[in-house]
Amino acid sequence: MKEPLNPTSPLLLVDDEESWLNSLSFMLEFSAGYNNIIRCQDSREVMDILARQPVAMILLDLTMPHLSGEDILTSVVQEYPETPVVILSGMNQLATAVQCMRQGAADYFVKTVERERLIAGIRRILAIQELQQENRKLRDGFLQDRLEHPEVFSGIVTQSRKMFSLFQYIEAVACSSESILITGESGVGKELFARAVHRIDRRQENWVALNVAGLDDGVFSDALFGHVKGAFTGAEKSRPGMIEKAAGGVLFLDEIGDLSLASQVKLLRFLQEGEYLPLGSDTPRRANVRIIAATNHDLDAMQARGDFRKDLYFRLCAHRIHVPPLRERKEDIPLLLDYFLEEAAESMGKRKPTPPEELSVFLSTYRFPGNVRELRAMIYNAVSIHRSGKLSMVSFKEVLRREPRPEIHEMESLYEDRQGASPFFSLSALPTLSHASELLVEEALRRSRGNQTIAAGLLGISRQALSKRLKKPK
Repeated sequence: MKEPLNPTSPLLLVDDEESWLNSLSFMLEFSAGYNNIIRCQDSREVMDILARQPVAMILLDLTMPHLSGEDILTSVVQEYPETPVVILSGMNQLATAVQCMRQGAADYFVKTVERERLIAGIRRILAIQELQQENRKLRDGFLQDRLEHPEVFSGIVTQSRKMFSLFQYIEAVACSSESILITGESGVGKELFARAVHRIDRRQENWVALNVAGLDDGVFSDALFGHVKGAFTGAEKSRPGMIEKAAGGVLFLDEIGDLSLASQVKLLRFLQEGEYLPLGSDTPRRANVRIIAATNHDLDAMQARGDFRKDLYFRLCAHRIHVPPLRERKEDIPLLLDYFLEEAAESMGKRKPTPPEELSVFLSTYRFPGNVRELRAMIYNAVSIHRSGKLSMVSFKEVLRREPRPEIHEMESLYEDRQGASPFFSLSALPTLSHASELLVEEALRRSRGNQTIAAGLLGISRQALSKRLKKPK
């Protein structure tokens, strides 16, 4: 099991034997990677320490002078019930262990127990604590319908309720040590979401990004793990990899769906063990890194084809964020239009142009296969050729005019795939052509919000032909 990143709050070790405190802290730091530790030899100081600062966990000796471990356990459970306490005792006594657990201890270990069991127990308790904190944040966020860190989402222009719910989810899981998988079509802004996760919990820590698309296994291994001097021809000096550069922070792996199977095995091993080998080295190194991966591929379909490992998938998607495409949040188009108009004008040293009132309605009729990135490119292009007056819609219309319309056989295939999604499928009697055309015109006018020019474009007829049809008596 991969250990959590160092918790924000320290681990508190309490024991009157200095040699045991030194041994335990050394083991936790060098074998498990926990270096945020407070050592306490006098049991009378424990409650004062807790009053001064929160701790992630207490590792508590049972037999000590002044105050016993059981006395401290009782006080901690009463005053700090959310702080887990692990009892460490030199005696293997079942009755004592049961009594401590009944009093509220998170676990009980004998000091002579093997190192792996103790570390695994600590990791398990910290993981449970993380999960409880995430659930609490998620619940509180939805109940209070607010964001604790609205500033970290300022780069994501939206008024969509779907997006707001994603922001709340991110706030709940941002402090977790588990990996996050961000999915969504190309151009939706997946990296913006990854950076929001990073800024919430690790604003001062490292951020390292690596696009793995097109990297063969050798290049990927060198980029991720680094190499030592002499590892291969031309390796004249050691070079740190992305993992080492991201130590204590976040490593963002973009286009993870393009990773080769050989490279997937190496990434999986690192996620499982928390250790890696630089190229040319025989000495494993540990790393405390949060992995955030992103892809526009359907990883479920890739697993079915054998192109993506299931075990790696489940390691990556402990938390999953799916960013909806722009066509599913068209209420954002007016905001994005205004935002990119200002951004484009500033970058080109121009005054921000005034868009026609119908432009945002016109854009909402388009499916935007390239999502926000495509909208931004369209606006930048329009601003670059703008001279004076209102912003011209010509360049936008050219893009929409090039959009291919579905052929009849494609529409039939779509209806079959969606099990009768045709609007006529469930009707016992078909409407007449005259009635069907009326319904089609009404829908076009609804989508264009009454703008006949836009509605005519959707229907593939001229503005005059639509006007003539609307004037015909029913």
